[in-house]
Formats: sequence, C-alpha cells, structure tokens
Amino acid sequence: MVGNPANTNCMIAASQAKRLTPDRFTAMVRLDQNRAQTQLAKKAGVDLTAVKDIFIYGNHSPTMFPAFAHATINGKKATDVITDHEWLKGPFLETVGKRGAAIIAARGASSAASAANALVDHVRDLMTPGKIHSVAVKSEGNYGFDPKVWAGMPVRTTTPGSYEIIKGYEMCDFCKEKIAITNKELVDERAFVADQIGG
Repeated sequence: MVGNPANTNCMIAASQAKRLTPDRFTAMVRLDQNRAQTQLAKKAGVDLTAVKDIFIYGNHSPTMFPAFAHATINGKKATDVITDHEWLKGPFLETVGKRGAAIIAARGASSAASAANALVDHVRDLMTPGKIHSVAVKSEGNYGFDPKVWAGMPVRTTTPGSYEIIKGYEMCDFCKEKIAITNKELVDERAFVADQIGG
C-alpha cells in the first residue's frame, strides 16, 4: 500500500481479505527511510551508502519516528558521528517527517518520483532474502504498538515476499515517547474506520 493513509488503508485491505493472511499486506515507509538516510549522510558529510540501519517506526505521516540511535555511519554509531543530538531530536525528525509537504511547497508538485523510487526499493528488498529494511506491517504488539495496527518497523526478508520482524532493538525513553505518539495516531485512525474493519 502506497496511498495515504497508507498504514490504515493497508489494515482495511487486510481486514477485507478472505484468502490472504495479514502478513501478506504491507505499507510503504521506505520513502521515509530513504529521506532519513539522505539527511544523516548530508549532516555527516559522507556518501549515502555509508549510512546503514536507519529504520522508520510507526505511521507514514509526520508522526513517524526515524530511530537514529540504531543507525550507523561507516560502521560507527550515528550518534557518535553526529554529536549534535539536538539536531537529531529536532530538525532531523521534522525534516524527514515533513519532507513531502516541503517539496510540494517548493516545487508546486508532489514527490511522486521519489515515492516511485522508494516503491522499487521496497519491492526489491522484500524479494531479496537477508535484506533488512523498514516496512509497515501488522505490529503484533512489537515495540509498544497496538497489536492490531500496521506500523513501520525493521524487518528481515526471509524468502522472496516473506519477512520476519526484527525484535532485538532496544528503545531509549526518547524513542518510546516518539513511538507512543505515532502509535496513538494509528490507534485513532483505526477507531475512525472501525465500521470498515469490523471493530
């Protein structure tokens, strides 16, 4: 699912499926991951490929949380390379969360090309065993999300088209606060469409 509200649209689609299990439905947060990776690379003055393991948690909306504490830059913790932690907690999060709106305001056109590129990344990595990337999936209660919502989180592709949620990442208090905000938005969206998904 790409069209917004992507996470909740994905949940609605899954609720209507009679022959497919919920794990067959994913929503794209890869555009946010790509934007976060770009911002970290620019700030650190490194090539894009130097930034690894930047994952998106939550909704594909300005509330989503790019977990910079998990990321690495040239094999080092991103928070050791980028020591401006106020930038990470402020402008970085805001820039990633509102990048689409900023592009529309600046160009008068959407970021459709970036979204198309991100969709290619999403599908390619979901078809490549061993790839670790951000995907919005049914949370099943992982990382403090309501078990019934679709939330972005890190996954590992197991076989082409199948994945497992990576559950080992520890969350600091700041991370937990941000996840609580994006989880609340997802829960509120779910309540708004409860009549379409059977409660």
